[in-house]
Amino acid sequence: MKNYVLSLICVLTFISLNSQNTLSGKINNSENQEALEQVSVYFPQLEKGSISDSAGNYTIDALPLGTYNIVASYIGFQTYSGSITIKKGSNTLNISMLPSAIEMEEVIVSTPFHKLERENVMKVEFAKLSSLKSQGAPTLVEGIGAIPGVDVVSTGVGIGKPVIRGLTSNRVLVYTQGIRLENQQFGAEHGLGVNEAGIESVEVIKGPASLLYGSDAMGGVLYLNPEKFAMSNSTEGDINFSYNTNTQGISSGAGIKSSGDKFKYLLRLAGVSHVDYAGGDGERVTNSRFNEKDLKMGLGYQATSLKSEIRYNYNRSNLGIPESVGLQTTSRTPDLPYQKIDNHILSSNTKIFFNNSNLDITLGYIGNIRKEFEDHDHEEHEEEGEVHEEEHEGEEDHEDAALNMKLNTFNYNVQYHLPVWNRFETVVGVQGIHQTNENFGEEILIPDATTQDIGFMGTTHFHLNQNNDFQLGLRFDHRNIDSRAYGTFGEEGYIAPLQKNFNSFNGAFGYKNNISEQFTGRINIATGFRAPNLAELTSYGSHEGTNRFEIGNANLSNEQNLQIDLALEFKNEHYEFFLNGFHNSINNYIYIAPSGTFIDETAVYNYLQEDATLYGGEIGFHLHPHPYDWLHIESSYQTVIGELRSGESLPLIPANNLTNTLRVEFFNSDAFLLNSNAFVSVNTTFKQGNVGAFETETPGYSLLNAGFGGDIKFLKKTMNFNLSANNLLNKEYIAHLSRLKTDGILNMGRSFTFGINILL
Repeated sequence: MKNYVLSLICVLTFISLNSQNTLSGKINNSENQEALEQVSVYFPQLEKGSISDSAGNYTIDALPLGTYNIVASYIGFQTYSGSITIKKGSNTLNISMLPSAIEMEEVIVSTPFHKLERENVMKVEFAKLSSLKSQGAPTLVEGIGAIPGVDVVSTGVGIGKPVIRGLTSNRVLVYTQGIRLENQQFGAEHGLGVNEAGIESVEVIKGPASLLYGSDAMGGVLYLNPEKFAMSNSTEGDINFSYNTNTQGISSGAGIKSSGDKFKYLLRLAGVSHVDYAGGDGERVTNSRFNEKDLKMGLGYQATSLKSEIRYNYNRSNLGIPESVGLQTTSRTPDLPYQKIDNHILSSNTKIFFNNSNLDITLGYIGNIRKEFEDHDHEEHEEEGEVHEEEHEGEEDHEDAALNMKLNTFNYNVQYHLPVWNRFETVVGVQGIHQTNENFGEEILIPDATTQDIGFMGTTHFHLNQNNDFQLGLRFDHRNIDSRAYGTFGEEGYIAPLQKNFNSFNGAFGYKNNISEQFTGRINIATGFRAPNLAELTSYGSHEGTNRFEIGNANLSNEQNLQIDLALEFKNEHYEFFLNGFHNSINNYIYIAPSGTFIDETAVYNYLQEDATLYGGEIGFHLHPHPYDWLHIESSYQTVIGELRSGESLPLIPANNLTNTLRVEFFNSDAFLLNSNAFVSVNTTFKQGNVGAFETETPGYSLLNAGFGGDIKFLKKTMNFNLSANNLLNKEYIAHLSRLKTDGILNMGRSFTFGINILL
C-alpha cells in the first residue's frame, strides 16, 4: 500500500510539473506584418490547440515535454506546419503566414505520423463531409463516391459500399472512431451502418495499406474522422435539417458538445427517412425505401501527459431490398423483403505522453446484428403484395427472421511512437481482433465461427532534408478461422467444420521529392494481403438480395498483391495539377463465377482463384486565377482496367469517368451574408465494355448537377444553407456498379436537396 501511494504521488508530481509548460506567441501576415485573428493553432498529436485573439496572440497551456508537430491554419493563407520542442516552463513560437489562394491543407490521421497532405509520403485523399454533403448525395457512401478513384456498388439508394480503384467489400477496410468496422463486409447487399451525422471528414488511402491495418486493407482504406470535441472552456451546439425531393427524404439531427479544462463531452442524435426513389422515367423503384436512427456520444479527459476518450455509436437501419418496379407508393416502412441492422460501436483511445515519446492505445467493440425478413416467412401478406404499416410494426419485432446473424468483434491497436532520433520518426505496434459469428435464423449464409487475428508492425519516416522524405515498414500477420459444422452430415445443405490458419509478411517503401517549390513527386511500393472470408470458404445457399446460390471453397489461400503508385503534383497560387498512376498485381485473386447449374431454380456460383492485374489512375487540374480568386475551374478523369491472367475482365470494375466543375466562392464581411458559393458540374461516365463473364455492357451517360449555399447571420445565430440539384436533365441511366442492373432498374432521376444547419 505504501509503494502504491508513493507511485501515485510521483505520477501526480510529474503531471503537475508538466502542467507548467506553456507555448505562446504571435501570428501575423508575412507581407504587411498585421496581426491575424481567429487563426487555429493546433498540435495534431496532442489534439490540443488554441485560437489567436484580435492582437494575434495565442497561448496553449499544460503541454507535455517533447518534440511535436504544430499546425496553424486560416482561410486565405498557406497552412503553416513545423515542429517544436516543448521544454520546461514557458515556450515561445511566433508564426508568419503567407497569403495564398490555395485552399487550407489538413492533417492526415489515417497514417501514423500526423503530417499535412503535402508532407505525407503516401498519397492520401482528404474531403470534408460538409463539402460532400453540399453536392446533394442522399447517403454518406454516395457522397464519398465523388472522390476521384472512389466509386460505389449500390443496391438502390440506401445500400452502398465503397469501391477503391476497382476493389471493394473485404478488400477495402473502413475505419470509424479509430477502429476497424466489422459488419459482414462480404455482403454487397447491405451498407456500412454508419450515419454521416458526427462525421467531420473522410480520408482515402488508394492502395495496399496492410502495413498499417493488416488483412482486408489490400485495396485501400476509407477512414472516417469523427467530429472533434469543443475547444477548452467552450460549448457548441447545432440543429440541422435536409429534404430530398426525389425520395421525399427527411434528415434531421441535433448535437451539443462542451469542454472544460480537462473534461469534455459530446452528444448527437440523427434520423433519416426516405420513400422509394424515382428513376428518370418517373417510376418509383418498389421497396427501395429506407430509414435510419443514429446516436453518437463521447466523453473525454485531457491532462498534461494523458489524453483519453470514449465514444459510442448506435445505428439502426431498416432497409427495403428492391427487386422490381411495381406498386407505386410513398410508404416509408420497408416492405418484404427487408433488412433490420443494428450496429453498436464502442471505442476508447488513450495516449500517454513521455519525454519525447508516447504510447497510443485504442480498444474497440462492434456488435452487428443483421436480420432479414423474407416473403415466405409471412405468406399471409403475399396475396396483396403489400404490407400494412400497423402489421409491419409487429414484424420488425419478430424474432423468427429468415436470416439472423450476430457478429461480435473486439479489436485492439497499441502503437508506441519512439523518440525522434536523427530525423527518424518511428512507430512500432501490435494489432488484433477476436470475432465471433452466430446464427439464430432458419437460414444461414455462413456458419458459426470464431476468427482471431494478430499483427506486428514497424514503420519509420526519415526526413532527409527539405526536399526528400522516405518512409518504410514491415509487418507480420497471423489469422485463425475456426468454424463449426452446420446441418447433418450427408444431407443437403451440410457445411463441414473448418479450421484454417493464414500468415503473411508485408512491407512498404515510399519516397517523396519536392522537385521544386511547386512540384512534388511521390512513389510508393507496397504489398498487401487478404485472408479468405467465411463466405468464400464455407457459404452454401442463397437469400434475398443475392439472386444466386453461392458455394464456398475451403481450399482457398491468401490473396497477395504488389502495387506501385506514382503521384505527381504541381501547385501554385493560381493552378493545381495532379497525375496518379498505379499498377496492382494480385496473386490468387478470389472471384465468383456461374457454374452453369441451378439449385431450386437459382443459378449456382462458385468461388475460384486466379492471378489478376488492375491498373489505371486519375488525372486532374484546378484553376483559380488571380485576381479572380473566387473562381474555380476543376476537372478530373479516372480509369481502371482489371483482368484475370486468362485475359477475362474482372467483374464490378467502374467505368471511366470525367467530371468538370465550375465553382465560385465569396467571403464577405457583410453583417448578414458571411460567405457564399455555387457550382455547376457535368459528370460523364463512359461506356463500360470490359465486363466479367456474367456481366453485360453498360452504355455511357452524362449527368448535370448544380448547387449553391453559404453562411448567413440572423438573430445573432450563424446558419449554413445549401440547395443542390442532381441529374437536372432527368437522365434515364443505369450505373455499371448498380446491383439492380440485371433487372433493368434505373438509377435515381432528378432530385433537389435543401439543407440547413443552425449553430446555437
